[in-house]
Amino acid sequence: MALVLNIETATTNCSVSLSKDGEILVLKEDNNAGYSHAEMLHVFIDEVFKISKLKPIDIDAIAVSKGPGSYTGLRIGVSSAKGLCFALNKPLLAIDTLASLARQVKIDKGFIVPMLDARRMEVYSAVFDSNYEKEREIKAEILDNNSFGNILNHSKVYFVGSGAEKTKTIIQHPNAVFIDGKLPSANEMAVLSEIKHKKSDTEDVAYFEPYYLKNFIAG
Repeated sequence: MALVLNIETATTNCSVSLSKDGEILVLKEDNNAGYSHAEMLHVFIDEVFKISKLKPIDIDAIAVSKGPGSYTGLRIGVSSAKGLCFALNKPLLAIDTLASLARQVKIDKGFIVPMLDARRMEVYSAVFDSNYEKEREIKAEILDNNSFGNILNHSKVYFVGSGAEKTKTIIQHPNAVFIDGKLPSANEMAVLSEIKHKKSDTEDVAYFEPYYLKNFIAG
């Protein structure tokens, strides 16, 4: 059981939560398409502590969304998390961004495909079953009419995340269900950070880097 500060900055959603034993105590977030992370992240961190009436030293660990996602967003989140770990002498927990996003979908059967929009017709995606067990590893892929056909042909597939809107213009299959308006959030990180803390599955704060999946390309 742990008190964890969760930080999610992999997309346009700047999101911070405090969780205890995997349950959310306070959540602050803002999905500003202009990327408000640099301005808002530390404001949100301060606010969750003020609202909870807790102090930073009270937490047991700091969890950060590790990617894939926005290069700049991930850098800001990871740098802030590492700085807090050093300052407070707390362990760092790295949370799979797509695993967290998948938990916004609750189904009894079928598959969940969390996906983040990448460049042009490309997405970052993974495949999870209804129990959130990973069925296919994360990869960057260019979408076409046959994408995910191996699972769509025999099961319902729920697409969620910023890549879902792009995907529904390409994949037209009766088993495809598209869930709009969802982005990774520190809300769903709580369960995963509790699991990691129980296992003492921590990162080396000095050497940890975000999981970019692809090399940064300047626009």
